[in-house]
Amino acid sequence: MSGKKILIWYRHDLRIHDHEPMYEAIQAKAEVIPLYCFDGRQFATTGFGFPKTGAFRAKFLLESVADLRNSLQKLGSNLVIRQGLPEEIIPSLVQKLQIDAVYFQGEVTSEELAVEAALETALSQLQVPVTRFWGATLYHPDNLPFDAVQLPELFTNFRKQVEKKSTVETTFTTPQKLPKLPDIEVGELPSLVDLGLDLPEYDQRGVLQFQGGETAGKARLKHYFWQQNCLKDYKQTRNGMLGADYSSKFSPWLALGCLSPRCIYEQVQEYEEQRIKNDSTYWLVFELLWRDFFRFICEKHGKKIFRQSGLRGIRIPWKEDWERFQLWQEGNTGYPLVDANMRELAATGFMSNRGRQNVASFLTKNLGINWQMGAEWFESLLIDYDVCSNWGNWNYTAGVGNDARGFRYFNIPKQSKDYDPKGEYIRHWLPELTSLPGGKVHEPWKLSATEQKNFGVRLGVDYPHPVVDFFKSVQANEKIYEQASKI
Repeated sequence: MSGKKILIWYRHDLRIHDHEPMYEAIQAKAEVIPLYCFDGRQFATTGFGFPKTGAFRAKFLLESVADLRNSLQKLGSNLVIRQGLPEEIIPSLVQKLQIDAVYFQGEVTSEELAVEAALETALSQLQVPVTRFWGATLYHPDNLPFDAVQLPELFTNFRKQVEKKSTVETTFTTPQKLPKLPDIEVGELPSLVDLGLDLPEYDQRGVLQFQGGETAGKARLKHYFWQQNCLKDYKQTRNGMLGADYSSKFSPWLALGCLSPRCIYEQVQEYEEQRIKNDSTYWLVFELLWRDFFRFICEKHGKKIFRQSGLRGIRIPWKEDWERFQLWQEGNTGYPLVDANMRELAATGFMSNRGRQNVASFLTKNLGINWQMGAEWFESLLIDYDVCSNWGNWNYTAGVGNDARGFRYFNIPKQSKDYDPKGEYIRHWLPELTSLPGGKVHEPWKLSATEQKNFGVRLGVDYPHPVVDFFKSVQANEKIYEQASKI
């Protein structure tokens, strides 16, 4: 041991594999003090009054922190847990334990950067250096063929240059043993009640019973790639909505850093060597690239991604119609595909990518409601909430993103027939429509009075009438969008 003490502040990097701060601290032969802070600001409310971290997200986070603590204990160390502001807790620990340096993985968005800045200011007064690492993306910024300010605005341009000129670094080695913690109270893991939340009930209809933590994340990777051999068909099945294995479902573990994207990449390479290399194996890496793109875009554009006018600065007069917004939240719009997806989200904290695109399109292009409300609702509920991907995707769907192509909308009735042809997903989440045969489940508003009586589905009683006329609402919102785009 060098006698040097390094505190590692864990945030969205809840793992021991491919962890540069831990690797560098071990290389320095330092005494390592791992810390996680439950920051009360993350459990406050959003601008529109939703719980910033809802019960599903919080449960997954608690499980992930508990798993990290367990992994560190197995290596001879432990995880120090505190509740409070990191910029106050860390300087206090630095003084108490005479810590020589603080390591952490940096973030790119405003709230997280503000905490980093406050921490660095406090530690500079103590003359304790801070080292900021980058560990959330597949490609490291140092290996990109352009600087952050020159980042291409279009994903395709970004992807082509990166694939042609950049390489993915190998993962950092996982520690086999860690030094024992100094004499310190490690702290208790808070409960959901401590965080002001109730335990969410698991809905048996959910696609997967997600368990937080690196252990569960690695198990999911092993299951999807090696045990079920699903990767070879990923491109063909990824737009599914019902079942556990239509897509990888890695996103919750990626969001909290329980899985490293480079770890997944190396497993893809191994799969290609041992089993098959095809469009599907490429496509999973392609999706990781999208994740990278949104993070780099956030780094480049800062707060613009959160503004109502978005990255393109288009000032659309969005509505804040709370009555219709609530119908969307609760899955009572009268459009089965939208309603089924929104009920799945409310019941489980998860929704397929195809579902997210459709419900976001409906909120913005049919209801004309402020996309920020939708983004905050997703932030509250989604267990795989990633600030960059969430707000980047909402920018795109609302038509205010850097990669947006004007007024584009999803034809919900057509999408319903294309991606749920037998109506199985709709019937799964909308039991009131289970009696409808065949394709009638996609457009119940077309049922005649006789059919409603025969099938036992009364529109406006058992299932709502459509909240808007689909194509008329699209046309009306397109006019508003086009007018705003000209200003």
